[in-house]
Amino acid sequence: MDKKQVYFVGAGPGAADLITLRGMRLISESDVVIYAGSLVNPELLGYAKDGAEVHNSAYMTLEEVLDVMKKAAAEGKTVCRLHTGDPSLYGAVREQMDALDELGITYESCPGVSAAFGAAASMDIEYTLPGLSQSLVITRMAGRTAVPEKESIESWAAHNATMAIYLSTGMLEELSRRLVAGGYSGDTPAAIIYKATWPEEEFYYCTINELAKTAAEHGITKTALILVGDVIGKHGYEKSRLYDKTFTTEFREGSE
Repeated sequence: MDKKQVYFVGAGPGAADLITLRGMRLISESDVVIYAGSLVNPELLGYAKDGAEVHNSAYMTLEEVLDVMKKAAAEGKTVCRLHTGDPSLYGAVREQMDALDELGITYESCPGVSAAFGAAASMDIEYTLPGLSQSLVITRMAGRTAVPEKESIESWAAHNATMAIYLSTGMLEELSRRLVAGGYSGDTPAAIIYKATWPEEEFYYCTINELAKTAAEHGITKTALILVGDVIGKHGYEKSRLYDKTFTTEFREGSE
């Protein structure tokens, strides 16, 4: 594989050892690391090599980030752009890639573990339980940044599938109202997970109607993921056909 000038790397949900081996290697080999300091665990910077130039993009504009990349590329240096979770989810990477295309700077992406999957691991949740839900909707509420009308909370709620709702902790009363208006029952199981997989992680089970109350009781106002759906209750599901003794697969003959 040809060496690139910029690598977009998913830092994972929080825990320093939940980055991929490839991501860790790319951090360690890069001359410049630009990390999303508002959300990326700073422990990950411990993988950077001695003398690496480190920038916290929480204090930078897009133009300033691109200036660092341009300068590094001109000097023959490799850049690691370290994003929280997986870069493809709410990572604002497309605008960076388009700018790099215009500049003729090569890049590559390295996936990471998103918070939804870190949360599922911490809470022993399976998002796709037969008979309850076979789909996971990843979305967010409209806030300072809009959401397309056709992707409203109500439209997703109509499916009664499992939902992982990002960037919405400060709007839980409205979120609950809109989930119910869309089709969920107010007593549908829900959960709030604060800083999934970080040392300070907290998670709480509740119902859709109790989301705002539960967050207020525990002082959670940001950096939390909201999970909604019957699978959160962990009961009432059907067992997988794949491991049923009567089910024939390519590798096993079912019995009567």
